[in-house]
Amino acid sequence: MPKQHIERKYLPEFVYGGIDGAITTFAVVAGVVGASLSSSIVLILGFANLFADGFSMAVSNYLSTKSQKELHIKHKHRYYGNVNATKTAFATFISFFIIGFIPLISFVLALAVPFIDANKFLYSAVLTGIALLIVGGVKGRIVQKNYFKSAFETLLIGGIAATLAFLVGYLLRGLVG
Repeated sequence: MPKQHIERKYLPEFVYGGIDGAITTFAVVAGVVGASLSSSIVLILGFANLFADGFSMAVSNYLSTKSQKELHIKHKHRYYGNVNATKTAFATFISFFIIGFIPLISFVLALAVPFIDANKFLYSAVLTGIALLIVGGVKGRIVQKNYFKSAFETLLIGGIAATLAFLVGYLLRGLVG
């Protein structure tokens, strides 16, 4: 199978997993920072999100792909794309995990590089923004939409999610004692 076909075949999983990984992990980071909790809480909840949400998305992708194939077989329709449910699930998880790790990079590095510590949330926001722009742009290119419009749309959605998480953390910060 040609390389370009493989790339396009699993690109929806890359985009879906990557966008969700970056947005949900950064939302966790923003919520914890909004609540004025420690960096260790960011790392605990961030990594919990990477594994649990990434696994959940992969399993959901697997079941959805498998169900779609079974539905086509039941109704004797040809299933286009011949997509392997296990491979789509794996692609979703890997993308979610790799791109979802980006919001945590500055918090992990701050453990060993002290000068990062003071601005780790800012670095996290910038790195996550860049990741969302890139994945959104790739999405736009694949669906043959405007690259920049798709990139900024993805960044905007991620920014709104992060703002909501930060505000909820800020408003509920008094619950932690």
